[in-house]
Amino acid sequence: MIFHGGGIVRLSIASMICVCVLWIVLSSPASGQLLTFSKQDLVAYTAQNPFDRLPDGRPKVPDDLIERARGLSSEEVWSVLQEKQFNQQYADAFQVLHPGKTMVGRAFTVQFMPLRGDVADVAEAKAKEHGLKRLMNQTAIDMLQPGDVLVVDLFGKKVNGTIVGDNLFFYVMKATHGGGLVVDGSVRDLDGISEIDMPAYFRAVDPTTIGNVMLTAINVPVRIGGVTVMPGDLVVGDREGIYFIPPQFVQEVLDRSDETHIHDEWTKKKFDEGKYKSSEIYGSPTDPKLQQEYKDYLTRRLDEIHKQRSSKQ
Repeated sequence: MIFHGGGIVRLSIASMICVCVLWIVLSSPASGQLLTFSKQDLVAYTAQNPFDRLPDGRPKVPDDLIERARGLSSEEVWSVLQEKQFNQQYADAFQVLHPGKTMVGRAFTVQFMPLRGDVADVAEAKAKEHGLKRLMNQTAIDMLQPGDVLVVDLFGKKVNGTIVGDNLFFYVMKATHGGGLVVDGSVRDLDGISEIDMPAYFRAVDPTTIGNVMLTAINVPVRIGGVTVMPGDLVVGDREGIYFIPPQFVQEVLDRSDETHIHDEWTKKKFDEGKYKSSEIYGSPTDPKLQQEYKDYLTRRLDEIHKQRSSKQ
């Protein structure tokens, strides 16, 4: 037994919501006694989602948009979310595995809490009644789907806060098709993990196995740093940190990023000509002729990009 499992999580806004609206006893052996949103509640709490949904009720950001999001920068995401007044969707200060590899996928959220024996004993007993031998990290890991990013609230735990070592990290990579891992906790077997081609963000590395924690909940709102992460959020991580984008903003973020890329492309072209001061070109040209030149360039390049994407569909 790797660790003692069972259930509750840190008393945050997210967990208070869970206590109010979640089923504690679930009929599915795959879910055991974990707290989780029912599909109906998940639909209600993500009602602004414009996309289809996964069988578990999470918003399903389309695969083609996930691929487009691999070209996003933190600044491009920030500019849209700031306008929408979603100012607490960014987390940083992680150790970053493969900093040159962008992480993109749909959030699959997991909560843990420090072990409390009386609570854990009851949860374990109830789990056994439903055919589940124990509540453990693999309970959640075995539910992952292609395109998921495993997002784990382990309350910043280092010693015995190791959500995976290299074997389970490899399994996560295979199950999610390289989606990724975010853990407000630690990992182990860093040398082995480093050889696996999947992005990961973690607070620490420790040789211990996971222990002295209870597995609380799967696919509920969780807290990562100062962010409330919802199941199905689009997770975008680069070498700076991680954004958790609500599905209703994904299309706008991506469309605006096209314009940003074109603006940067045009700006560098003009700088490369060596004719202009920076203030004449950046952030926007001052001369009316240059303004019109940029508008024409933007229109042409957007048309080229849209045609290129259409040809791939």
